[in-house]
Amino acid sequence: MSWQTIVIIIYQVIVIAAILHVVMDNRQPAKTMAWIMVIWFLPVAGIIAYIFFGVNTRRERMVSQRSLDQLTRRSMSGFIEQSDLQLPEGSRPVIDLFVNQSFSLPFNNNKVEILTDGYEFFPALLHDIASARDHIHIDVYIFEDDALGRLISDALIAKAREGVEVRVLYDDVGCWSVKSRFFERMRIEGIEVEPFMPVRYPTFARKMNYRNHRKLFIVDGRVGYIGGMNFALRYVKGRHQRGWRDTMLRIEGSGVYSLQRAFLIDWYFVDRTQLSDKKYYPKFEDEQTVGGLLQTVTSAPLAPYPEIMQGYVRIILSAKRYVYIQSPYFLPTETVFFALKTAVASGVDVRVMVPRKTDGWFVEWGSRSYLREAQEAGIQVLLYEPRFLHAKMLVCDNAICTCGSTNLDFRSFLNNFEANTFVYDETVALQMQHVFLRDAELSTPLASLPKRIRPRFFTRLGESVMRLLSPLL
Repeated sequence: MSWQTIVIIIYQVIVIAAILHVVMDNRQPAKTMAWIMVIWFLPVAGIIAYIFFGVNTRRERMVSQRSLDQLTRRSMSGFIEQSDLQLPEGSRPVIDLFVNQSFSLPFNNNKVEILTDGYEFFPALLHDIASARDHIHIDVYIFEDDALGRLISDALIAKAREGVEVRVLYDDVGCWSVKSRFFERMRIEGIEVEPFMPVRYPTFARKMNYRNHRKLFIVDGRVGYIGGMNFALRYVKGRHQRGWRDTMLRIEGSGVYSLQRAFLIDWYFVDRTQLSDKKYYPKFEDEQTVGGLLQTVTSAPLAPYPEIMQGYVRIILSAKRYVYIQSPYFLPTETVFFALKTAVASGVDVRVMVPRKTDGWFVEWGSRSYLREAQEAGIQVLLYEPRFLHAKMLVCDNAICTCGSTNLDFRSFLNNFEANTFVYDETVALQMQHVFLRDAELSTPLASLPKRIRPRFFTRLGESVMRLLSPLL
């Protein structure tokens, strides 16, 4: 027997073992079949891809229940003190869902501001950083070493020199291109900086697939931001250049407790330091007596249920008038897609907006067949033209809206660490609806593009192949 034959036999054994591992992991059938195709039809490369990106470690519990209870006890006491808390009857099922699944508590009397441009968000954030007196917490996916990133790091260093506690948590994969000296400069100045799940050999394969995609910024426990913007110059290239369009929420009120809770759990996750001092949850007393009710919900591959995806499905299926969604990518799980189709079949006005051009051709081609199927089902598909639309939002029936880091795709719903704030307030929902309709005026309906609705054979074939791989994108 030649050595070539021995190598082929060994490789076939490895392939069969990998396929058995995929099958016995009992994940979604679509994802199982996608990985089997990759392993079988891409010699060697398929095995390597599965080891690095497909091995499922979601059953690992990295935060103990005791630590979780200690980290959230201030949130619980804050919730109990809300004697005037009244939950809107129509939204109660969604609120109860999040409370029961992940103990994501609702908080009332919050001022919520919607920021839809880097020129609005970054000056506001820098102003709040300059006003900090006790602590600043940053939880971000990308912290670029560019002009904007250095401006923010300089602002954080200035506050650290004043004695303000500053903690920065960044995702190791999201910041792969950032030199370590950028973060080391902040450490030297007294800022606590930690990478989220550093990807190093031999734990590369175990950690590569699960990333912290959250964007949470908290100042003194009184002001918080959540949404889709990272710290990168691409958000402020200029309104007349092809930059990125994104959405952030600025929150003032007790709802910041839920942002703080999410950060402190993430910090414990990477640093194993429990920060449960009451100063991180300051009392608001009667400073603000009116405002919106909100919940901040996190989802993670460690959790037994995909909480944010469950929330989307519950909202979509309970919609009576309309559901508007913005997402940079449209690669929905079967559950979410079925909910959207069910809603439109029930007479609900369902609209989905995505960018005309995405930041990756494989994702764009993977989403095309989904968008075409959505259009055929009666969902109005809009393609945003001016810039890359990176916003992640949903608004329903002038009653509920959500904004955060969660894309409408498999990776956000099932693999990433994500965070969204759900607001139950008519005023904020109407503002979010206005944002969507304003963007719709700058969008092209998919139905008006014959080549996208009826693509040629090879184009359709390429789209179909990428759709098969969509659970892995």
